[in-house]
Amino acid sequence: MEVVLIRHTRVGVPKGTCYGWSDVPVADTFEAEAAVTKKNLEQYGAFDRVYSSPLTRARKLAAYCGYPHPDTDDRLKEMNMGDWEMQRYDEIEDDALQRWYNDYMHLAATNGESFPMLYRRVADFLDELKREPYRRTAVFAHGGVLICSGIYAGLFPEEEAFSHLVECGGIQRIEL
Repeated sequence: MEVVLIRHTRVGVPKGTCYGWSDVPVADTFEAEAAVTKKNLEQYGAFDRVYSSPLTRARKLAAYCGYPHPDTDDRLKEMNMGDWEMQRYDEIEDDALQRWYNDYMHLAATNGESFPMLYRRVADFLDELKREPYRRTAVFAHGGVLICSGIYAGLFPEEEAFSHLVECGGIQRIEL
C-alpha cells in the first residue's frame, strides 16, 4: 500500500514555541503554503482513504486539499510536550529540559511523551493500516509522525531521523 504523508503548513505561534499537542492556529501564509501542497499532491492521484490528526493545523490543510472530512485519529497527533506546551524553549524553567536536550530520542518532556512513546502509537496506526485493503492513502499529520513513519518504513534509521524532517507543507511517501 502506498501511504502519502503530508505535514501541516507553518503555524501562527512565535518561533521557538513548544506546541506539540496544543491546537495552535496556522500562520498567515496558510493559503499560499497550502496551495503549493495541494499542487504537489496532484501527482499522487486519488486516495482510497484519507486520515488526519485531529489537530486543526492538519485538518485545515486536509480540507484545503479537497478532503474536508478525513478520518481523524489521535495516534496521528504530534508528540505531547507535557508541561512545556506553549512555552518558548528558552523560557522553560525545568531542570529536566537540559537532560531532554541531551537525550531527546529517549527521554520525555515533563509530563509528556518520549520519542519511543510517539513511535509506538504511530507504529500501531500503521500496523492497523497495513491490514486494510487500500491501494493508496493520505495522512495529514505532523513532523514527528512523518519521522516515525519514515523509520517504520525503513526510509532512514532512527539515528538519522531528525535530519529527515519534512518541511512544513511537505510530503513523504512510504510503502506498507
